[in-house]
Amino acid sequence: MSTSSSKGIALVTGAAQGIGRAIALRLAEDFDVAVNDISSNSQALDSVVAEIIMKGRRSLPVVADVSDEDQVTNMIDMVVYELGGLDIMVANAGIYKETSLLAGDTADFDRLYAVNVRGTFFCYKYAAIQMVSQGRGGRIIGASSLAGKKGASFCAGYSSTKFAVRGMTQSAASELGKYGITVNGYAPGAIDTPLCR
Repeated sequence: MSTSSSKGIALVTGAAQGIGRAIALRLAEDFDVAVNDISSNSQALDSVVAEIIMKGRRSLPVVADVSDEDQVTNMIDMVVYELGGLDIMVANAGIYKETSLLAGDTADFDRLYAVNVRGTFFCYKYAAIQMVSQGRGGRIIGASSLAGKKGASFCAGYSSTKFAVRGMTQSAASELGKYGITVNGYAPGAIDTPLCR
């Protein structure tokens, strides 16, 4: 259990499992952490909240689909209302599906873009609006991938979403730096998480 005071408030999307869960638990060493995931992962999300509270930090589960703009604005508002602000946004939520260029389903392609690109955009946008209004800077972090640096067979949909996240992250960093907000991405390779199974 931490005895130090919190350095601020973080929000991690896609935090019920895998990389998002690990990020949330690490941030809880120093920050109060709100965690987000979709409703089908709410039980796992509650477990992450319990682990964060055991570390002596405040936490909050926020069930929302990041591809829905209204749900993202409500998520940010809830975190600010319950925890008192927002200093770190980790836009980790994402989905993966193999997509053949020759036989891929358009609905699968659209869903990949809805979650991985639109979801990241909404998280960046509304976190940045909140951080600018607070006037104390902040940190925004997005999930790209090695697939966002080099494409591969049967990965056109997923890979192109992660290329998009890289470009969005670089553009956001350029735009938001004057407000004291840094924007960075991370690009892991394949990791044994439920997303890759």
